[in-house]
Formats: sequence, structure tokens, C-alpha cells
Amino acid sequence: MSTLRTRLRPASGRRARPGPEEPAQRGLLLRLLSLLLQYPDAELAGERPALSAAVDALPPSAAAGHLAAFTTWFAAQPADELESHYVEVFDLRRKSSLYLTYYLHGDTRRRGMALLALAQTYRAAGWSADNGELPDHLPVVLEFAALAGPRAGEAPLRRHRRGLDLIHHALTDVRSPYADLLAALLSLLPQATDADLEAVAKLAAEGPPAEDVGLDPYSGTGFAPPGTFVPPAPAPPTLMPPLTGPMDPEARR
Repeated sequence: MSTLRTRLRPASGRRARPGPEEPAQRGLLLRLLSLLLQYPDAELAGERPALSAAVDALPPSAAAGHLAAFTTWFAAQPADELESHYVEVFDLRRKSSLYLTYYLHGDTRRRGMALLALAQTYRAAGWSADNGELPDHLPVVLEFAALAGPRAGEAPLRRHRRGLDLIHHALTDVRSPYADLLAALLSLLPQATDADLEAVAKLAAEGPPAEDVGLDPYSGTGFAPPGTFVPPAPAPPTLMPPLTGPMDPEARR
């Protein structure tokens, strides 16, 4: 499966179109974050010059600055070191996992319901999952935000603000350049409240909720732990809003 392929597709023949309130640059920032937070396989590594050029062309902003810092590092690393670093920080460390519902619910029954609710949010907006990832995987959530616009599209990101803060802190603690990507994302969201900061500190100290039921709530919901998800039937390909320059989807095909 292509790393750069769209992860969400329109259901029932709907066309993708940004909401009238969606600034083009904000959507592009979210799409870049979605791409850069994916596993850096050979295809993504091969797109590093195009990604760096797209970031360099962004108007100045806090998010653009963090993206530029990341892509400078990203472009300079050997491909095998990129892959091993990604596995180390995202797959082997629970505090920087990219599965957002884990931070709210841990491996409890409530997490299965949260995943179902998130998938229903995508479907209500006319989108369905396209690959084997769970709907709370951050690159998938970011792509939905880019496609659906700041209101409904970014609602899942706002809902999981505390988890995103924890990921950022965990990446900062291990001096991972991926912390810049989380900093870029957080700069696009409403500022954390005192209650958010207290909850993140508690979550960092105590971890998410625990329950001795494993992932049984996925049974019968269409969900499963990472690596065992069965994707839905193919849907018509996404008609994306046109982009110019090196990030034009047509240029990658």
C-alpha cells in the first residue's frame, strides 16, 4: 500500500471538497503533517525533496517553522535510520503512541466505543477508512481534518488535545525531531487550559486507564488491534482539492 495514498475515501460517491471556511494553507499544513507522521518507508523517503520544497514554500508561521526544522533533519538522515527511529519512538514507547484514543481510555471497553464513534464521525462526513489503520491513528485523523475543514474536521484533534500534548512531551523528553511535528500541530489548536495541563501531568505520571479485558470490545465492531484490521470494501477514489507545486498529487503518480 502506498504511503502517500489517501487514507480516507468518500462514501456513496461523494466528492471531496473543503468547507468554505477552510483556509488553503491550513489544509496544506495538516496534509503535510499527516504525510510526515507516517512510517518513513522507501516511498516516503523518496519524496523528501518534494516535501522539503513544499514546507519551504509555506508562508511564515509557528507551524511552518517547526515543519522546516523537522524536514531539515528528515532530509539529512539515512533511510534505515529514519525507519529505526520511527519504530523506537512511536511503536516501542507507549507515551508517544500515535493511537489517540489510548490516552483517554487505555485498553478498556470505552476505547472500543470511542473508535466506533470516530469511525461514525468519518462516515457522517461522507468518508470511510481506506487501509488497515485504526481510525484514531494520528495521520488518519490529520487527513480527515485537512479534508473536512476546521470545524467538523478538526473536532477529533481538539477532543484529543491532552493526548497530543503528552505525545509532544514524550518526544521532547527523548529529543526526537518528531517533537517539532507535534509542536506544529499544537500551534494550530486552541491554547491548552490549566485543566488540560493538569490532566496531561496526571496522565504522564499515572498512564491511561487500565482494564483486564484486553481488546474484546473490538469484536463485532469492525475494529481490531493494529495489524489485524480488515479494511472495508473499496470505494471510489478521492477527488482531492488541487494543490500546486511539488505536492500536487498528480505529480506523485
